[in-house]
Amino acid sequence: MWSKFCQFLELIRFSHTVFALPFALLSAGLAWRLPESPFSAIQLLGIVVCMVFARSAAMAFNRIVDRHFDASNPRTERRHLPAGLLKLSTVTGLTVLSALGFVAGTAIFLPNPWPLRLSIPVLLFLLGYSYAKRFTIWCHYWLSAALMLSPLAAWIAIRGELSVVPALLSAVIFFWVGGFDILYACQDVDFDRSRGLYSIPARWGIPTALRLAFLSHLLTIASLFSLWYFAGFGIVFFAGCLAVTGLLLYEHSLVNPADLTKVNIAFFNVNAVVSLGLLLFGLADIWIVKAPAYSQPPVAAVTTISTR
Repeated sequence: MWSKFCQFLELIRFSHTVFALPFALLSAGLAWRLPESPFSAIQLLGIVVCMVFARSAAMAFNRIVDRHFDASNPRTERRHLPAGLLKLSTVTGLTVLSALGFVAGTAIFLPNPWPLRLSIPVLLFLLGYSYAKRFTIWCHYWLSAALMLSPLAAWIAIRGELSVVPALLSAVIFFWVGGFDILYACQDVDFDRSRGLYSIPARWGIPTALRLAFLSHLLTIASLFSLWYFAGFGIVFFAGCLAVTGLLLYEHSLVNPADLTKVNIAFFNVNAVVSLGLLLFGLADIWIVKAPAYSQPPVAAVTTISTR
């Protein structure tokens, strides 16, 4: 049983949860900073439950949809379905149960109706990413758009509304994930071209793809410092922004068109530190330094877009 459970975790790359969950928790921390939205353990549980189930459903579904491509790609041929470690029916069952768990998990936030109302559209968008490489080179940003929903969803679950601050946090994720997914896709240029799959590296080549990834990460940095300003963060989070800037520059120093051997280091190791680091710096600024809430100047002029 333990072996099978570990195979499920490997199938869905559970360790990659660090790319989205920390941002959902940071968004929640910002929402809880407001006097009218005090910390709630039930809301925290709901965020974790929904994140785990949504991501599990999306990853398991991706493995089902891509199983034939995975079987013919030397880099992925040892994944669980191509290698026969798990049955298709088993992974299908995992996908269905995870999807149902996500929808059911949104009921934790009742009487706020928005998580439950939005659960099906969000789930369909997450699952739709699995087909993106079949028709658009911008598939990297479909993935990033899927992950950027995490802070927006956490904010809506707690506040029942949207505002500029979680939107800026989502922008950080959008450009950050899009950039590092372009880097990751450079490994499969030849395979994607041979199978008629779409990606920026396959369309425009690795040198251009690396430049676009770098531009995407420059926009990440700009969004991050905008978040620091508009969210009313203090010196601690500012230091975190500087550290992330350094990490992103380091990430691009690891990869060049002639040497892609360090892509996995750039993809997982560096970016895991980015997401977890921002969460820790953010929470430290919120609860230790106790920076003033962003509802005070200079953010009082920011318009809140209510979804109620």
